[in-house]
Amino acid sequence: MTDDQPKSPVPANRKRAVFCDFDGTITVEETFVGMLKQFAPELSAKLMPEMYARRLSLQSGVRQILESIPSASYGEIIEFSRGKSIRSGLVEFLDFLNAKGVHFMIVSGGLRLMVETVMGDLVNRASAVYAVDIDASGPTLQVISELEGDGELVSKVRVMEKYDVLERVAIGDSVTDFNMALQADSVFARDRLAEYLEEQQKPYIKWDNFFDVMEILSKKWN
Repeated sequence: MTDDQPKSPVPANRKRAVFCDFDGTITVEETFVGMLKQFAPELSAKLMPEMYARRLSLQSGVRQILESIPSASYGEIIEFSRGKSIRSGLVEFLDFLNAKGVHFMIVSGGLRLMVETVMGDLVNRASAVYAVDIDASGPTLQVISELEGDGELVSKVRVMEKYDVLERVAIGDSVTDFNMALQADSVFARDRLAEYLEEQQKPYIKWDNFFDVMEILSKKWN
């Protein structure tokens, strides 16, 4: 899979597509945030509150933190990612979407290698994965992303715009999903994202696990 093309083109008659965050959404814990805190604790402590308060862009803050991490830590980051828990109901939700013929895109502002490590073979159930790649050939990690924009290392709005569908469903939990949620037709929000949307008076649906999302969409789409 590449980060700029789905596995197959979306037919013009496709009505819906699902765009799902990874960190803290597919995963139970904020795996990417946890990694940043472990491998760049001082800079994370300084910049993360600014990003959560939306005074500092993710594009700037996350890049600064990532590019402060020594490339020698690359292997440790992979090991850090192993064994992280996936939120309940994901497999059943993917089965449901497959039966409906609905594309499921993972859209992460974190590292692709973490998405692939945590999900294992399940990553192949996604129509596409959009995430940050890194170059570890120099002394420190260097960010590689072809979809920077809107203050994000991966512009989730730009990802959604690639799909010519009538209903764009967004699923997320935090500040990284804010722009995507504002532009989506239907939004499933929890934690910080729900608070941000409350402030903006943007309608959203509360959810706890993917069984909740599947139940609501099943009723809506039927």
